[in-house]
Amino acid sequence: MGGGRGHDRRVTTDLDHGADGLPGEPQPGPHADEPHVEGRNNRLNWLRAGVLGANDGIVSTAGIVMGVAGATTDRTAILVAGVAGLTAGALSMGAGEYVSVSTQRDAEEALLAKEERELREDPEDELAELAGLYVDKGLSQDLALQVARQLTAHDALGAHAEAELGIDPEDLTSPWSAAFASMVAFTLGALLPLLTITLVPASLRIWVTVVSVALALALTGWTSARLSDGPPQRALARNVAGGLFAMGVTYLVGALLGTRIG
Repeated sequence: MGGGRGHDRRVTTDLDHGADGLPGEPQPGPHADEPHVEGRNNRLNWLRAGVLGANDGIVSTAGIVMGVAGATTDRTAILVAGVAGLTAGALSMGAGEYVSVSTQRDAEEALLAKEERELREDPEDELAELAGLYVDKGLSQDLALQVARQLTAHDALGAHAEAELGIDPEDLTSPWSAAFASMVAFTLGALLPLLTITLVPASLRIWVTVVSVALALALTGWTSARLSDGPPQRALARNVAGGLFAMGVTYLVGALLGTRIG
């Protein structure tokens, strides 16, 4: 059965050993190195929003300040452009996350309401449907029906939501947490290139900003890979390459415009 519920019901493969050294019955519970806790979906959601927000803050603000720095050495102009980009970007990220996640939550709530209505109006068909889902997962018909009955008696809506929809009714995604995480993370990420390029002497500001941004993007790339269980090297290289490309292009555009306008 699905693992989206807060309490893990899987049986471990580790066997207890009795006094005679022979293996005993498997004991139910999560693996020692694989904890399962309440609210995992929400935590992963705001972590994802935070990492993406920080990454966007770094890249977009670095692009803005590098573009302006390519056109002028005026520290005030660079600072004003960077602060404007930080403010607009943070608000945009927060609003975008809120709208996106709210839409997802509305869809989840509508599906749950439909499932709850079906359970109320036709419980026998819903029980048969749930048992059929477990048969499809490999259980025998008798065992599937027994499991379906027990789970329905315990939490009918939760059992159907998990098996049919892949939703945990007690752990719906929060749009506010995603919006807040994204907005704060964008601001923190944007502060790095903004402070670097405005505080470092003019002769070094470009190279110091490039290096600091590359290191920061390596960190966010590694973190995103860890959250998704993907290969960190590929995510890290992709993240750094994309950020450096964006900075290079905007700096070139700024330099060309600055030369023509000046």
